[in-house]
Amino acid sequence: MPALPGFSDNNFQSRDDFIEAIIALITPLTRYFSPGKSRIRIPVSTGTHFDESAAQLEGFARPLWAIAPLLFGYDSISNKDLAARVDKLAQPWIEGLVAGTDPKHPEYWGAMHDMDQRMVEAEMIAFALLAAPRRFYEPLGTDQKDNIKDWLSSINGKKMPPTNWRWFRIFCNLALVKVCQVPLSQVQDEMDADLEILDSFYIGNGWSGDGPWQTPEQARQEQVQALETGRRDVIGVGRQADYYSGSFAIQFSQLLYSKFAEDMDKSRCDMYRQRAREFGADIWRYFDSNGSCIPFGRSLTYRFACGGFFGALAFAKVPDMPKPLNSPGAIKGFLVRHLRWWAQNSADIFSTDGTLNIGWLYPNMYMAEDYNSPQSVYWCLKTLITVGLAGDDEFWTLEALPYPAFDLTSHEPRTQIVKAPQQIICNHPSGNHHFMLTPGQFVAWPMKANQAKYCKFAYSSHFGFSVPTGPLIQQIAPDSQLALSRDGGETWAVKWKCEQVKFGNLYLNDDKSKEIRASVARVRWYPWGDRAVSVDTFLIPPLDRWPDWHIRIHRIRFAKAIPSLHTVEGGFAIYGRTRADGMNLPPADIRQGVASGQFEGVCTNDNSTLIASKDGSSGIISHAFLDREQTTISSYALKPDANTNLVRQRTLIPVASVSIPGGLGEDTEVLLTSSFFARSSSGNEDNAGILTTNVVKVITSLALLLTLASSAVSVPSHGLEARAVHCMDDMNRDTLPDVGFQPSLPRSKLIARQVNEAVECIEYLASLGD
Repeated sequence: MPALPGFSDNNFQSRDDFIEAIIALITPLTRYFSPGKSRIRIPVSTGTHFDESAAQLEGFARPLWAIAPLLFGYDSISNKDLAARVDKLAQPWIEGLVAGTDPKHPEYWGAMHDMDQRMVEAEMIAFALLAAPRRFYEPLGTDQKDNIKDWLSSINGKKMPPTNWRWFRIFCNLALVKVCQVPLSQVQDEMDADLEILDSFYIGNGWSGDGPWQTPEQARQEQVQALETGRRDVIGVGRQADYYSGSFAIQFSQLLYSKFAEDMDKSRCDMYRQRAREFGADIWRYFDSNGSCIPFGRSLTYRFACGGFFGALAFAKVPDMPKPLNSPGAIKGFLVRHLRWWAQNSADIFSTDGTLNIGWLYPNMYMAEDYNSPQSVYWCLKTLITVGLAGDDEFWTLEALPYPAFDLTSHEPRTQIVKAPQQIICNHPSGNHHFMLTPGQFVAWPMKANQAKYCKFAYSSHFGFSVPTGPLIQQIAPDSQLALSRDGGETWAVKWKCEQVKFGNLYLNDDKSKEIRASVARVRWYPWGDRAVSVDTFLIPPLDRWPDWHIRIHRIRFAKAIPSLHTVEGGFAIYGRTRADGMNLPPADIRQGVASGQFEGVCTNDNSTLIASKDGSSGIISHAFLDREQTTISSYALKPDANTNLVRQRTLIPVASVSIPGGLGEDTEVLLTSSFFARSSSGNEDNAGILTTNVVKVITSLALLLTLASSAVSVPSHGLEARAVHCMDDMNRDTLPDVGFQPSLPRSKLIARQVNEAVECIEYLASLGD
């Protein structure tokens, strides 16, 4: 598929660059206008759960995210030729608004009904009226104005879900008051009710969930209901804070509200600006220095809408932002890096006619939502809202500032716990991988691939994540997941709903008594609804000594007997083909590639796998502890179905598999500890992704120390004389203490030898100036 001139080759430096990008993105749509210009249908015959008329309304409405701000700032476009092109581009939307709101016109959109997709698109119509009333409303006749007023008013009194949708009605009523001259008293009660619901989603530090955030009491009530009814498929309350919490919807809408409703609701506008400050202190961490963001959650086909917060922040002109968003140049830096990243990675996101396709980095219906029509993807245009700023605005005149520099001498933590969404952002300055650990989110309503989109343990801005195509393990594509089976692998369960997340600190001492601080997150979850099995998962992010590693510990307990247990746990999915000819990566000995500084292939032994390709490297080292001879552990490169991963069509996943074929009785425990290695081919160093001798040394021996140290926390029965075996149990308390431990050498000769090898590795790293 071709790149798109005007976007793919755009440097996104000046306002004219942004305007050229908008023209390039929207022009391919214009050939698909209906005769009355009120609908657009891209000729792709996929469907949605809502009607086709609403889908074609999407095609009309979503480009208004860019056209309306173009007209908002139209008077300051100094280039006359460019201004004329903007005029020509916008004119069909002015005509289409008249036709779509006219009940007598054959292209009438239809009045809004309960839970109607038209409600979503109405927000863009309202925004266009607020941003450019002189073009969209004031020149119209009385009947045409009345039609617009009646159509927007039809949203009132209708049922809506308790989600970001409530903003759509608020903006309709805001436009009715400020543009259509409807008395505020007529819509005040509706606006107040919606705002109250939206504000109830607030979870702290500037963040809001996309809907109610499940409380422990609600979780208990849901379990009681399941026991009483025998049904576990009831739609409940989830814990969901994704890009809808920021760029896609809630923060974006709060910022627009603070710009347009200042004279009506100053105190709330002030509150939203303060929330933007707090949110901004966190959200920049979800973007890497090259502009890529961590894909997570639903609606990722909206692509560069992920950067919409930065666009809305500049457009709303929020003062006193904290570092690193404390100037227009700083905000511009984050926005343009993100847009440039998409431009540089846009080879497969456009169809041959220049329209955007459904997917992330290539067309992909496995990841699509059942509300994604071919036109839905133009939600991405929200990010270009900054074209509404005047040509002489500081945002355009100042240089884009670079990504915040890492202070290698600072004692600040290299990873950041973001408390509100319960995530740990990992972007260690000495490493080459930007990712996050996320133990506690889930969606409780039926959404395609929801466990893949919210419930994996880790998500990467470089490697993306995978979505399932079917029920078999190759189809589940369990990157950054632990899959369990109790029927011999016929069916598999992965993490979905879970208990509350708790964070704490772990303090380790190495052989030289140097203290190492490690953050740790703990969550309990149940693979099956009958709760026969519980899993306590502990996530430990990268440490200064091991910046490309993270650790997962799973303590599996059995409340009821099960006939067998098989597990498969995956690291990060990675491109699985050779650079030269695109064939499968070959089995390899890592020592063969070290001399030249390059390595490409798959290395595997009993409990570890390393995969290296042009995208970087991904590996796993795993151990299982259970007093049973027939327990077997193996590791290999799992080849999932094609097109499961958002970033690459053909991937491999380093996995570790544990098989316990005999029955497991009540009160049995199994401990799985795994260390995960990943380096991206783009990151903090020029040689990112190249496996040097030093990296090989780490891969072959260092993860063993991490695994043994983590296992020492909870397995005294295997001779690991840990002094803080209570550490994991303390994670069950309401208040987490800082818990230190110093594992002693085990009595087992085998493990003692492995520890000695790991200590040698520590000494080796120290000799490198660690």
